[in-house]
Amino acid sequence: MIKAIFFDIDGTLLADNGKVLSSTKEAIKKAQAKNIYVGVATGRDPVKVKELLDDVGLDMFVTYNGQLVYTPRQTIFAQSFKPAVLEEVTQFADAHNRSINFGTRNEVAGSRLMRIGQSAVVQRLARFIPRRFPVKTMQNVMQAVSFYKKDDHYEKMSILNQPIYQCMMLSPESETELLQKELPNCGFHRSNSFSVDIVPKGGSKLKGIEVFLQHKGIAVSEAMAFGDHYNDISMLKGVGIGVAMGNAKRITKEAASYVTDTNNHNGIAQALRYYHII
Repeated sequence: MIKAIFFDIDGTLLADNGKVLSSTKEAIKKAQAKNIYVGVATGRDPVKVKELLDDVGLDMFVTYNGQLVYTPRQTIFAQSFKPAVLEEVTQFADAHNRSINFGTRNEVAGSRLMRIGQSAVVQRLARFIPRRFPVKTMQNVMQAVSFYKKDDHYEKMSILNQPIYQCMMLSPESETELLQKELPNCGFHRSNSFSVDIVPKGGSKLKGIEVFLQHKGIAVSEAMAFGDHYNDISMLKGVGIGVAMGNAKRITKEAASYVTDTNNHNGIAQALRYYHII
């Protein structure tokens, strides 16, 4: 029996217009009426989650790729970077002239270019960017324009005096091996082709889900998750039922128990009906 359901946000819970379908809202309410916990497992920050989903009435929030887990009433888990590891990340960003954002409980700050890149509109457009898109060239061009010039010396930013749960950095997929070599104490998650989410090593959406389930005394086999991108694969494989959206990446679909319709065509409601949850 499914007792908890977790949704990715972009490309899953949200349609391409940035809204939650009425069929999805209705399906969530029906699941909650059966005493099933319903929430998100996302790479996004708490402020953006509230902005996008405040009217949905969710029960739990796994944010920053599992680094910050909470309900409307309490914080269940919070794993921030150790100062030495965060210093390694900022030094890498400065040395490689990389745009980067830093995420706390209440704000995201850093590069102006990355703040634009993290917007809901750009996130929706990002899924259409080819995997081999020349990210480094794009950044060099953007930073040649005065408005987008690189913020000087990230390590001097005042936000770094707060707990940082995730860093979001402009980086193409081809740099994965370089990141793993240069930042061995970090984990890396991607939800698009041009940027990477950096978290403390071992952190993931699945780990955040497991923390919530343990807190509630629910077995992992009694959980269900929906997703569409690379950073959803571990949770789709790790829970009892993993559902890939019809618009998901091929490798994400291969990791799922079931592939439903797209985020624009009632895919969430369809899957919940398929499994007789609603």
